[in-house]
Amino acid sequence: MAKRKTKKRKTRSRKQQPGPIHGWVWGLFGLGVGLSVSAFIYLNSRPAGIAPRVTPQTETAAPTPREPQREAEPPAGDEEPRFTFYDMLPKFEVVIPEEEVAVVPDKPLAAVAEPGIYVLQAGSFSTFTDADRRKAELALLGVESGIQKVSIDDKVYHRVRIGPVDRLDRLNELRRQLRGAQIDAMVIRVGE
Repeated sequence: MAKRKTKKRKTRSRKQQPGPIHGWVWGLFGLGVGLSVSAFIYLNSRPAGIAPRVTPQTETAAPTPREPQREAEPPAGDEEPRFTFYDMLPKFEVVIPEEEVAVVPDKPLAAVAEPGIYVLQAGSFSTFTDADRRKAELALLGVESGIQKVSIDDKVYHRVRIGPVDRLDRLNELRRQLRGAQIDAMVIRVGE
C-alpha cells in the first residue's frame, strides 16, 4: 500500500509581541517622574543664602587651650530688625479705668405725631429661624407680624415687620409695648 503523503503545514513563527504593561508599572513610572521634577524645582527655587542642612559630626577630642571658644556674634548693626511689633505694641496700650461707667437709662420714646401709614420693623435677621423666633416672641405679646425676605448684595435677610398701622395711638401703643419687652423697633413711614 502506498503511503499517503500528508502535507505538513508550515507554521510561521510569529514574533512574540510584548504583553501589555501593567498599571502598577505605569504608576511607578509616573511617581518617579513626578518626584524627580519636584526635586529639581525644589533645589532650584531655594534662595542662594540658605545652605543645605549638614548633620554635625561629634568630636571626640577636646578643644585645644590655644583656641578660645567663640560666642555667637550679634548681627551687624546696619540691618533693620526683622520684627517691628515689639516697638509698636507698647504705644497701643489701652488703659482700663478702675471705675465702672455709669449706665444712663434710655430716654423715653417720643410719640409719633405726624399722621400717615407706618410699619414697625422689629428686626432683620440673616437666618429664617432667628426671624421666626422673633415673630413667636411678638405673638406671645399679642402682636401680629410677618416675615419679609429681602436680597441685598447677594445676601438674604429676613425682616420681621408689624403693620401697616394707620392710627397714631395704636402705633405709639405698639412701640411702648415692644420697648417694655426690650425689643427695638424701627418706625418706617410707607404712605399718607
